[in-house]
Amino acid sequence: MTAESNLTPHLREEMLSSEEIYNGRILHVTRDTVRMENGGEAFREVVHHPGGACVVPLTADKQVIMVRQFRYPYLETTLEIPAGKLEYGEDPMGCAERELSEEAGASADALESLGQLYPTPAYDTEIIHMYLARNIRQGAGQHLDPDEFLDVVQLPLAEAVAMVMRGEIRDAKTQIALLKTAMLLQQDDAVR
Repeated sequence: MTAESNLTPHLREEMLSSEEIYNGRILHVTRDTVRMENGGEAFREVVHHPGGACVVPLTADKQVIMVRQFRYPYLETTLEIPAGKLEYGEDPMGCAERELSEEAGASADALESLGQLYPTPAYDTEIIHMYLARNIRQGAGQHLDPDEFLDVVQLPLAEAVAMVMRGEIRDAKTQIALLKTAMLLQQDDAVR
């Protein structure tokens, strides 16, 4: 898909009306009526979300700092990279730096972008901004939100990637960011 394909006029849908279904603390849901390219009308339920940021904290010896936490919708504990929800208008890199500090108790001199991902493009406006933080420095420890409970886990990047490939890490942002990090490091090694 090229950058031009998202501008293809014949594939666009025009919103005719929008009805609020739910307005909560994290998300907002609307039921929109749209006109399709053939002139027909359809309904689209849309989850509006401010987006998020995630970060792969990579130590100098290629260890990844991850977090283990309970995810209520799945009723299971997951292994993920530090991440969080953006506040409306918040800089994504600032959010990633904040989550690195809060969840992993760490910091880095600079973050580099790994791009963006649309986790559920069929019905959700969420965009997740992915970052890589190299040469991590441990700080004074975690400072979690009052309703946040998680354990910090450190493992070799190669093992984290193997866990993705074995299906042991199911979180989409974590899978994508880890695989992109591994590819980026392979490219860096090839240049040397």
